[in-house]
Amino acid sequence: MSQGINSITVFSAASTEIEQYHLAPEKCIQGNPLQSVQNHFESPCKQFNVGIWQSEMGCWKITYTEYEYCDILEGISKITDADGNSLTVKAGDKFVIPKGFSGTWEVLEKCKKVYVMFEQT
Repeated sequence: MSQGINSITVFSAASTEIEQYHLAPEKCIQGNPLQSVQNHFESPCKQFNVGIWQSEMGCWKITYTEYEYCDILEGISKITDADGNSLTVKAGDKFVIPKGFSGTWEVLEKCKKVYVMFEQT
């Protein structure tokens, strides 16, 4: 199946709604950060998503059921695994979080990232 130029999703031209939310109380460790997501693309099978995520400062529990590529555009975050090992990421950092990763995500300075997620079924 051939796709034309109009099938390309350009973030800056998209009129995607921004969804704002607070995390469920059982996930929060510190603060109650306002977060937002702007999902610019979802594949027909719903397993592949791409967009922009933002969060205010805070810390919460994470468990990944998907693979996620992250490109930090602004801010600083600290990701800590279940064993206590941590990685600090900042603007310009690009990385992949594997399916099955669990631990915490702490936003130290308001964070904005591009995400690319693949949820394997």
